Amino acid sequence: MVQKPKLKRTAAAAKARSAARSRHQRSGTKPGPKAAAKTKSAAKSKSKTVVANPLLAPWRTPFAIAPFDRIGTHHFEPALSKAFAMHRAEIMAIANSPARPTFANTILALEKAGSLLDRVARVFSNLESTDSTDQLAAVARRMSPRFAAHESAILLNTSLFKRVDDLHARRDTLKLDAEARRLLERTRLAFVRAGAKLKPAQRKRVAAIKERLATLVTQFMQNVLKDEQSWQLVLDGENDLAGLPEAFRAAAARVATERGHSGKHVITLARSSVEGFLTFSARRDLREQAFNAWIRRGANSGVTDNRGILSEIVSLRKEYAGLLGYETFAEFALSDTMAKSPAAVGELLGNVWKHALDKAADERAALAAAAGKDGSNVEIAAADWRYYAEKVRKERFDLDEAELRPYLQLDQMIAAAFDCASRLFGLVFTPRDDLPRYHPDVRVWEVKNRAGDHVGLFLGDYFARSSKRSGAWMSSFRGQHKMGRGSRPIIINVMNFAKGGDGEPTLLSFDDARTLFHEFGHGLHGLLSDVTYPTLWGTSVSRDFVELPSQLYEHWLTRPEVLSRFALHARTGKPMPAGLIKKLKAARNFNQGFATVEFTASALADMKLYAAAEPPADVDRFETEVLREIGMPAEIVMRHRLPHFMHIVSGYAAGYYSYMWSEVMDADAFAAFEEAGDIFDRKTADRLKRYIYSAGNMRDPEEAYVKFRGRPPTVDGLLRNRGFVT
Repeated sequence: MVQKPKLKRTAAAAKARSAARSRHQRSGTKPGPKAAAKTKSAAKSKSKTVVANPLLAPWRTPFAIAPFDRIGTHHFEPALSKAFAMHRAEIMAIANSPARPTFANTILALEKAGSLLDRVARVFSNLESTDSTDQLAAVARRMSPRFAAHESAILLNTSLFKRVDDLHARRDTLKLDAEARRLLERTRLAFVRAGAKLKPAQRKRVAAIKERLATLVTQFMQNVLKDEQSWQLVLDGENDLAGLPEAFRAAAARVATERGHSGKHVITLARSSVEGFLTFSARRDLREQAFNAWIRRGANSGVTDNRGILSEIVSLRKEYAGLLGYETFAEFALSDTMAKSPAAVGELLGNVWKHALDKAADERAALAAAAGKDGSNVEIAAADWRYYAEKVRKERFDLDEAELRPYLQLDQMIAAAFDCASRLFGLVFTPRDDLPRYHPDVRVWEVKNRAGDHVGLFLGDYFARSSKRSGAWMSSFRGQHKMGRGSRPIIINVMNFAKGGDGEPTLLSFDDARTLFHEFGHGLHGLLSDVTYPTLWGTSVSRDFVELPSQLYEHWLTRPEVLSRFALHARTGKPMPAGLIKKLKAARNFNQGFATVEFTASALADMKLYAAAEPPADVDRFETEVLREIGMPAEIVMRHRLPHFMHIVSGYAAGYYSYMWSEVMDADAFAAFEEAGDIFDRKTADRLKRYIYSAGNMRDPEEAYVKFRGRPPTVDGLLRNRGFVT
């Protein structure tokens, strides 16, 4: 998953530098002698204040990384207010210029505007999601509508749009290269999709909708975090620990100590904690408690209940789409994607859904048989699925998660991801323990290319904690571009792994290891970016293309060439045996019906939510009706139920299908390496880097894929990849 900074990446909200005018210069007044003296004194005092705020002062740190140790919550509001004002002044200078619009004085000027805001907003956004406090959350609630209002003021500025539109109309006469032309087209499209062509009353309503949505989305996300923070399952004694592997117990003991329950064990709603517990715990009653807490996030009534918030979000987005001439928000959202329409998404999801249901039915029968063998004879419920699936996998493939975990040490999986990047793209990762970081658990690496040139910085924030939002994502503290002196990226991967016990390595599930490779694929998409303009950099591509680099990178994890070198046993140091790798490969598609059903149900619910003729007033009822309509098995729950489905209130609204759309491409893309006879084939990797990982949004995504592969992808690879066809 890719997380964008608070201020959306549009040409009008791009970065650069410019000095703001003083208060008297803006007002056009001239102070008298006494006022001048007071102004001078105030300016001196203000100057001290500005210097004292590290967000506003120059960052004289190595690589100009944020001086995290000097940044406090109280610094953000004044810094953002200052940055908003500077950006507004820059925008007004462009919009009100008497000169005829040119690419340089309008489009390039927009790209250069807002550098301070971009810098501060990225720090604020990243800290608010990774190391939040009640105070920082309060700042986010106050500032989110201001971000929205600021963006609207830019994108709905009629004078500014007139200049952009004029250039777009003359684009064939401007002698632009392909990248500059792409920037012009994307810039104009951003204005149009924001409502720049609407009438004044409509533009005013669009701005109000965006402000309200910003407040609602922030509240939704914070409510999910609060529900996750407030719940814990304390395990007391051997009876409560039945079935749990030693490594998992050690991680739970560490959490217990951190939460004031020394000598006991604690399960939290961090995915690696709760899913591990559901997989191994022999206590069905405790599994039910954990599972119910997991699926009830955002739907517990009280101040953190998200159901009413989601209803309003969907209603406002439908109204927004209607103002822009679309029947539904789904139609609006998909019009600027590879899929283009809800019908195309429905065709893909429907094709996969029928295969997944058949596969899941077979899997359920196997679980029931396993329950009969152990004497419980329970009717398989959603809280039982992972537990009995693990038993079936062990019986069928002589493989269980507890056997795998000792070979999947976090540090070794990081090394594996780095090594693959080195062999494919020539990158070298060097630890930089001397650089600032916002939390002791965060790790920093300098990244260089084959020639020894600096590429960027990579940060890894791998462990779950109560101040961090759940899930896994990639974000950035700085983007890449080649304007002026240029900018090298600072990329971060965020996970929520359960930290190992004192003195013990952190061991991952195979799904955790896959997540690490997935997010690192996003990270490479940012690190390898090689574009001229900030708006087109890195992951600034359509949602159903942005998951290609990440999902493609997962393929390298499963290869024997990688596992035999980096999957080393935590105690013996011996590599994963060839026999175990063979069993892992044989079990690759095990439980794929379950995984596909829980994902596809979420994607279908997302699409139906935003394609509905009337937004649902009752979210629970809507979800129930959708699941009944598609024939959802009673023993499987959506991967993300609507009240905590953070993807679809943020950047993936009507876009959760993107993971599967990208999988059509990633299955086909990895086959290019297999056809070359070497999963690290240099020529294939060079094409992949040039047209996918480094190209940002320089060209249409379908064109980019065809340039890499030589042809469009087909769905056959996805179906084979999931074991639905042979």
